[in-house]
Amino acid sequence: MKCPKMYVNLIHEHLDGDITKENELLLKEHLHQCKDCQQHMHQLKRTIAFVQSTSHIELPMNFTAGVMAGLPREKNRIRMNRWFTNHPILSAAAVFVLLMSGTVFSAWETDEDFSVSKQSNLVIHDKTVVVPKGETVKGDITVRNGDIKIEGKVDGNVTVIHGDKYLASAGEVTGNIEELDKIFDWVWYNVKTHAKQAVDF
Repeated sequence: MKCPKMYVNLIHEHLDGDITKENELLLKEHLHQCKDCQQHMHQLKRTIAFVQSTSHIELPMNFTAGVMAGLPREKNRIRMNRWFTNHPILSAAAVFVLLMSGTVFSAWETDEDFSVSKQSNLVIHDKTVVVPKGETVKGDITVRNGDIKIEGKVDGNVTVIHGDKYLASAGEVTGNIEELDKIFDWVWYNVKTHAKQAVDF
């Protein structure tokens, strides 16, 4: 179309019903002389009539359900990615629990070194910790991968991890005595220990 853009805008204003009287007269004069603009206006009127004629068409009741059922099934990987995207906190918690479980289980399997808490009046023979007769140990005693024999007194808790808590003992313990030989007991012990350290800090 070679006519100035002004006439195209006037055609659109006329079809929208927004044209002024002066511009309508100007458009009519131009349309009498220009076959291209007449054809353009005629095509636009036909398009508008077609769109208006389809506005009363109603879709079948189950149209949306039918279209959705016809779509290919979503892959599990995509569904999982969407779930992780929509639940970031649960995803992070699941990953954290998974990593922590792996760390805990590997620590349980590889932690074979003998160790004992530091108290000056304990006697150690091989992997056996002895509280000598007549001695009082102040504080908690933790023995890892060893045994304990209490002949004196312990003023605190005694915890034995991977070992025997008493070997023919005749001594006295004022606190709790725990023997941890199951992984869940060991995990719970670590949780309590770290919580206590955090509270003390």
